Amino acid sequence: MSSSSRRSRTRRAGSSPSISEEQISELLSKLQALLPESQARNGAHRGSAAMVLQETCNYIRSLHREVDDLSETLAALLASNAVTAEQAAVIRSLLT
Repeated sequence: MSSSSRRSRTRRAGSSPSISEEQISELLSKLQALLPESQARNGAHRGSAAMVLQETCNYIRSLHREVDDLSETLAALLASNAVTAEQAAVIRSLLT
């Protein structure tokens, strides 16, 4: 990376409003409260910022897998003879 790139990036970062440690801590607490694993250990010691972010990434990945699995199941169901055309139309209307 060239020194001019670094200076440009530093200027952009420096010109944005800074977030206090207290605000970061509050945002991390709110984020952690959204995680199912964190809700189970409510009242337990809050993890590090890195741990909260890692748990968040893992949870988002699991949600993506769940959506993919459900989409495949739904596509198979709609393609099968298990649902009537009327039922399929209702399902499709709910998805749009």
